Amino acid sequence: MFDFILNCILWSFAIYGIIDIAKSIKSCWIHKRIENNGIFIIIATKNQEFQIEGFMRSVMFKVLYGKNEYIKRIIVTDLNSQDSTKEIIKKLSEDYQEIKYEEWEVCKKKLDKYNIEL
Repeated sequence: MFDFILNCILWSFAIYGIIDIAKSIKSCWIHKRIENNGIFIIIATKNQEFQIEGFMRSVMFKVLYGKNEYIKRIIVTDLNSQDSTKEIIKKLSEDYQEIKYEEWEVCKKKLDKYNIEL
């Protein structure tokens, strides 16, 4: 009788393990599919040298340590700032691979390809 109970417990753990492995494989497949597309965020700034670094670091904290793992790239563009906003953005893009700096004209041309109005 003891052998029967022990076998039932072991088989229950084995079946649970197989189901858990199947769920892990399925979630990896779905995650890869989402990762290929991803979400892109475009942030336009102008004369924000005192706020941009804190804002971008808080966004990156949420992306890296939060529930926003589907965000693939954050594109930051500068609208002809008269301060050092552009340099701060470029420095942050070197620190974080998810942040990319683009000139406004280049970003606008990419958006025009998709007929997106701002």
